[in-house]
Amino acid sequence: MSDANLAKGIDLWGVVALGLGTAVGVSIFSAIAPAAKMAGPAMLLSALLAALPMYLIAISYAFLGSACPVSGASFVWPARFLHPAWGFYIGWARIVANVGAIVVLALVLVRYAAMLVPLPTKPTMLVVLLLALLANLFGIGIAARVQKILLAGMLILFAIFVVWGGSTAVDVTRLQPLFPNGLHGMIAATPLLMGLFFGIEAATEAGAEVTDSRRTIPLGIALSIGSATLLYLAVGFVALGVLGGDALGASDAPILDAARRFMGPAATPIVVLAAVLSIGKSLNALFAMFSRSLYAMGLAGSLPAALGKVHPRWQTPYVALIAVFVLGCIGLLLPMELTFLFLAVNIPNLLKYGSICLAAARVTERHPELYEAAAFKFAKPRMRALGYAGAFCALALIFVGLEADWRPYALLATWMIAGMLYRNFPPQRLRAWRSR
Repeated sequence: MSDANLAKGIDLWGVVALGLGTAVGVSIFSAIAPAAKMAGPAMLLSALLAALPMYLIAISYAFLGSACPVSGASFVWPARFLHPAWGFYIGWARIVANVGAIVVLALVLVRYAAMLVPLPTKPTMLVVLLLALLANLFGIGIAARVQKILLAGMLILFAIFVVWGGSTAVDVTRLQPLFPNGLHGMIAATPLLMGLFFGIEAATEAGAEVTDSRRTIPLGIALSIGSATLLYLAVGFVALGVLGGDALGASDAPILDAARRFMGPAATPIVVLAAVLSIGKSLNALFAMFSRSLYAMGLAGSLPAALGKVHPRWQTPYVALIAVFVLGCIGLLLPMELTFLFLAVNIPNLLKYGSICLAAARVTERHPELYEAAAFKFAKPRMRALGYAGAFCALALIFVGLEADWRPYALLATWMIAGMLYRNFPPQRLRAWRSR
């Protein structure tokens, strides 16, 4: 069994839909308020600063995606180019990250939907997870089409917000002073906005299912991160121009509060629908990404081999997809606190990003055949420097959230110890030992 059993159903716009669709999710509806409280209108510059590490990281993803497209890339690349143990521990840590992300997305989606219709939180979250499973189970082409539809709907609604608000309600004097809390405020707000760009590399997790992947993946990543940056700046500019930095910083629902100023009663259904579409497509993409990671680990023997099975008709890793659904259901037992959940997601993601950047540097140094095969690359010295710079940025950012909540760090440390035990004393080895 290999990646050849998976159907190629993701085209260029599918890559963009997965990347942009994963990145533009919960953060745009929540992170801009605390960022505006710290930085005021300079939040827009904070967003650009937050994008810089992800641009560095995106270069490594585009390079490796064009040189060695595989499914489950976040496990396969570190395992192949750094060390098998490294790949295992990155994949193992991301189980917690992905479960946390599933819970965050489902929770916030249900909270927004409940603004229109009263909904029981956890039963509705369960239904949302089931819909995501069904969207992915019957073929990657179906999942990609669902992603494109959700993304198109979200972009239309955000365009309405930007054009309507920008033409009727923005007052540029509300963007003054630009630095109410000085440069320190702008810099302090930057880590809060890092999550705006997480997931931009999503399609690399299904690299073996991308059509003409060596060309499509780097171009799709570039379009995704560029589009995300423009979208965030446009939405942030309108929100600041309508509310001003102080009011935006004090808001619990910043996009909705800004929309109410110029849309009136129509604001609530439009913004809620935008949130549901935005978060729904992130959840859909996450099911695709997470399942491919489990699939790759099952195929390599790092996790139970059943996870590496591909359905003969649907050509999807159906056991891995069902496992993602089950893990998401277990995740409903986690604390429903967004700070805790965001950190549980971000720390393993940053570990993953750092590892991929190191892998890109290692490929440049030690695998000339892959370097030459890459459709996207810089000269060797620059490519190596960019890889190490991306790794440094990712690893340095891991400790940013330590003061906010120590519990996710403790949870991940415990989970990594469990992974160490599993890797060194797998169930089959224990069964053999007991049968002696």
